[in-house]
Amino acid sequence: MRHWTVRDSSELYGISNWGSTYFSITPNGDIQVHPRGQGKGGVNLPDLVEEIRRRGLHTPLLVRFSDILASRVAELAGCFERAMEEYAYKGRYRAVYPIKVNQQRPVVEELVEFGRPYCLGLEVGSKPELLVALALIDTPGALIVCNGYKDRAYIETALLAQKLRRHPIIVLDRPTELENLIKISRELGIRPHIGVRARLAARGAGKWVESSGDRSKFGLSVSEIVATVGRLRSEDMLDCLELLHFHIGSQITAIRAHKDALREASRILVGLLDLGAKIRFFDVGGGLGVDYDGSQTNFHSSMNYSTQEYANDVVAAVAEACEERGMPHPDIVTESGRALVSHASVLIFEVLGVDRVAPRPEPGPLQEAEHPVIEELHQVWTNVSHKNVLESYHDAMQLKEEGTSRFNLGYLDLAARGRMEELYWCCCHKILRVVREMDYVPEDLQGLERLLADIYYGNFSVFQSLPDSWAMGQLFPMMPIHRLDERPTRRGIFADLTCDSDGKVDQFIDLRDVRNVLELHAPDGKPYYIGAFLVGAYQETLGEMHNLFGDTDTVHVHVEPDGHYRIEHLVEGDTVEEVLSYVQYDRRGLTERVRLAIETALRNGDITLEESALLRRRYEQALSGYTYLIQEG
Repeated sequence: MRHWTVRDSSELYGISNWGSTYFSITPNGDIQVHPRGQGKGGVNLPDLVEEIRRRGLHTPLLVRFSDILASRVAELAGCFERAMEEYAYKGRYRAVYPIKVNQQRPVVEELVEFGRPYCLGLEVGSKPELLVALALIDTPGALIVCNGYKDRAYIETALLAQKLRRHPIIVLDRPTELENLIKISRELGIRPHIGVRARLAARGAGKWVESSGDRSKFGLSVSEIVATVGRLRSEDMLDCLELLHFHIGSQITAIRAHKDALREASRILVGLLDLGAKIRFFDVGGGLGVDYDGSQTNFHSSMNYSTQEYANDVVAAVAEACEERGMPHPDIVTESGRALVSHASVLIFEVLGVDRVAPRPEPGPLQEAEHPVIEELHQVWTNVSHKNVLESYHDAMQLKEEGTSRFNLGYLDLAARGRMEELYWCCCHKILRVVREMDYVPEDLQGLERLLADIYYGNFSVFQSLPDSWAMGQLFPMMPIHRLDERPTRRGIFADLTCDSDGKVDQFIDLRDVRNVLELHAPDGKPYYIGAFLVGAYQETLGEMHNLFGDTDTVHVHVEPDGHYRIEHLVEGDTVEEVLSYVQYDRRGLTERVRLAIETALRNGDITLEESALLRRRYEQALSGYTYLIQEG
């Protein structure tokens, strides 16, 4: 075989396809992160992990790159600026970030700061998120778009925020909200900034397609919007209606879905202007996708368009609709969250161990008087070839079933059963080696790769750090962050620390299809780190504490143009005590119960004083420690 190069690894893991300009591989086989883009300074990811470990943190580790957040904000704004220049658009571009996508304080604060030159605002969908926005948004002209269910306290808070020189727009998601808003605004003597969310007939594309269309959860029908205009006119408040909003779902994979929605919503916009509404803002919602697998297709983990194409289509659709009717161009608002934050976060975890289905590549020689089933299996293994590969697999399957039946009936002892299984797996491995060289693989043999995959046990929790992977089959790019100048000789899947059989990752990105295994390196006695990339959207907030594994250690890294970096924020993950408190366990109560149990064991002579002291010390240390395993050295 020819020498393996880092270019081979780049092609194998597709890093140049999904990594945008942010990730590459160094000549010595390490992942390099370029937060400002290629050629603008970078940081060696394995070196960064080792430095963070020397600071006292541990894997699993979430690394956020602040400069990638800044880059994403600038790129999105730049795409719309170029589109507006191309189409001679008269309005402005106003981005708002939906807090729900990643609510972590450092992330939101940094986005607000990086977004000041572009007047970036925030979108909120609840009272807690509204309170965050009121505290953080002080950029003149930045919008606070208020979506979601609204009670009196929500509406009052949003209205009173105008006294702080904020610009909250209360978006009507349901017809019943209008009367409450009118009543409360009259009582406070504050004229509101009002928006309406249109429920479009157009549907999204991808996993969330069912959340859009005529039966979507939120939004007003056209007849309800017309009635809203009439009601506001009767209250002399029509001038308060200043925003039209729509949203057709998250991670829209096909540009056609955006185009259809824009065409319909643009017609509603000019219709509202015809009715006398002074619409200043056209909010196209979220849905701008992320190309997780790099295939540039309408597959659910990809997108068949670029950010620039998306911006061009938005601007062109609104400009065309307005110019046909001689209407003024409104400011365009987007609620793109996933596209802003996904690339900025990388989850790093260490492989704890590897299990192989058949540890021995070849069976031992036949012994005298072995069971006929074993002899026949050995013959199958000997004769596997390209010509008989399917027949050999069927024979091996049949002999394994026969041997298992004989064992259950008492005609095969335990040692022979073990020998039979060893031969069966050796047959499968030999058959798989042949299958990998075949141009066409018969259907019966297509599951062998997954069946024989090694299990790499990772020090992480899928449920806490990659919940979308578990819950909905979301694909994230995953690969080793080092040893990429070496040929990977194993194929495996990842199992996490939880005791749940679903605690695994066994689907991986591919340009043509979903892979059931990932090429990995054999253990060499040194730490082996895996990176899960593009995990900045939703994963941290949606995570749940299965088996009481808590939040991971987290760092924010700022990289200078010359490649030097500094750690801006360092947040230790949950301790065992903190996680237990979430489910209403009290440290003092737990330790007292253990102390009483120890005293009973001492009286009964079941434990020595030295052992009791060690147990109490370990118990106290564990309560204060990390919920994940800590590797020594």
